[in-house]
Amino acid sequence: MEVTSITNGIIIDHVDAGTALTVLHYLKVDPVTTKLALIMNTSSHALGAKDIIKLEDVKDLNLDALGFIAPRATVNIVRGGKIVEKAKPELPQHLVGIISCKNPRCVTTSETGLEQRFHLANAERREYRCDYCDEEAER
Repeated sequence: MEVTSITNGIIIDHVDAGTALTVLHYLKVDPVTTKLALIMNTSSHALGAKDIIKLEDVKDLNLDALGFIAPRATVNIVRGGKIVEKAKPELPQHLVGIISCKNPRCVTTSETGLEQRFHLANAERREYRCDYCDEEAER
């Protein structure tokens, strides 16, 4: 199998094996309108197996969403066929509009227009809680 390099865009490397589609969902990348390549379950010295996502002509990503769903990922910015910048997403202190509260009694389920907001409650366990009802977030 041959996957060519990209000229301008973003490469997300070191994504946990089998989670590339979930990462695309959280990043709100539409595969119908975005040129992309997914390399799934490829070998990795560090992880054993990993996924790689290549996005052509994409200029920026929500690194908060990426830090939440793929904290070990590496983001490579490509311009003119060369990697010009590398970034490592961090576990964000706040998530806004990325996940939804599952508590049926939460005000966000009955009030339209409220932004879904979560805060990092425990970094070691990667636990987020709803700002409104304190319900633990589900992945």
